[in-house]
Amino acid sequence: MTLSHTTESRFDPATSPAGCPVAYGGRKGQRGLDLTAPLVECDAAGVWHIRGFAEARAVLQSDHTKQAGFNAEMIVMASALSRQPVLYQEGKDHLEQRKQTARFFTPKTVSASYQQLMEQAADRIVNQLKRKRRADLSQLSLSLAVQVAGQVVGLTDSRVRGMGGRLEAFFRLPNPNAKPVWLTRARLIWNTRHLLAFYWLDVLPAIEARRRQPQEDVISHLLEHGYTNREILTECVTYAAAGMVTTREFISMAAWHFLDKPALRARYLVAGDDERTAMLHEILRLEPIVAHLYRRTTGEVHITSAGRPVVIPEGALIQLHVDAGNADARVTGAEPLALCPGRPLHAPRAGQMLLSFGDGHHRCPGAYIAIQESDIFLRRLLRLKSLQVEKPPTLTWNDLTTGYDLRQFWLRVTPRSA
Repeated sequence: MTLSHTTESRFDPATSPAGCPVAYGGRKGQRGLDLTAPLVECDAAGVWHIRGFAEARAVLQSDHTKQAGFNAEMIVMASALSRQPVLYQEGKDHLEQRKQTARFFTPKTVSASYQQLMEQAADRIVNQLKRKRRADLSQLSLSLAVQVAGQVVGLTDSRVRGMGGRLEAFFRLPNPNAKPVWLTRARLIWNTRHLLAFYWLDVLPAIEARRRQPQEDVISHLLEHGYTNREILTECVTYAAAGMVTTREFISMAAWHFLDKPALRARYLVAGDDERTAMLHEILRLEPIVAHLYRRTTGEVHITSAGRPVVIPEGALIQLHVDAGNADARVTGAEPLALCPGRPLHAPRAGQMLLSFGDGHHRCPGAYIAIQESDIFLRRLLRLKSLQVEKPPTLTWNDLTTGYDLRQFWLRVTPRSA
């Protein structure tokens, strides 16, 4: 369903909330966020809803839950793989895989191996915009995200250009809870043609190239550990979703905020690294790309809410409302739906983006890369002095990620910005 973007909160930067250095308006996307709803409740269908930050973090860090989002239960049940992709792994296998691949995502590796690639790709894309004078930002951000994530994973040997488009088509998955069930399953089967195209045109050539000459990337690592072609394909899909789809959306959302708020844009362009990162993290807190996470309990989960113990039984489905947890006033302070970079947070060891990268065993490993490439690109884009929004993006909601998709975000630039 297509939704029109919401009107920004009526918020005067001159009267920032207590503890907030500077406020720059409110959210762009909103989908039924009710900050008066209970922090923890079980609905009539037996689904537990967690809306508090501390409560959600406790669930995500629990050893008695497993992944239940991103079609996990459907995929795991139907899979004939001996090794599940990392997104769906649990326990020792998951921890070991995360430990082995962590080296691809450290700040040191990003700076040494990917920063130059990010800068060169960003320069090419921005220069292309300057030449053509108008472009759809959702396509520019996809191009950047595909190039960066492709390098990390090892998807650099495609037979035909257009990997981003193939992945974009594949990720238009139907809602697994839609009715009738048979139609949803039929659509999933029909959608496999995009997966096959991705495999034959992008994944298989990369596998063959790395069998001949291993590189320092995820596919080479998987080959070294005996993964089959099918298992490598599933991992590539997982990393593509995490590294391409989500980063693409965040870049567009962040740019939308900056282009609509001249003071925020001006400050971003003169700020140091830490301040720019705080701005991006605050935008991500306010506009999480994945709005809801799901877990299935494998044993009783004990948490505390409002000073009272809560026991979630074994086998229960838990829906974690990331957008609500990120707006928990107990943590954010006053005006949780205002954009306030650098706001003090009232929770131990909480990052500025709060739950936007998840937490616990399945916390997103590519958080640093995502922010780094977003910053590199946005700085170059926003320096174009005559850059303007020709058409605000169309905002829709993605059933797979439970977050927003921004499309047809047309920008224009005049020659004097060159």
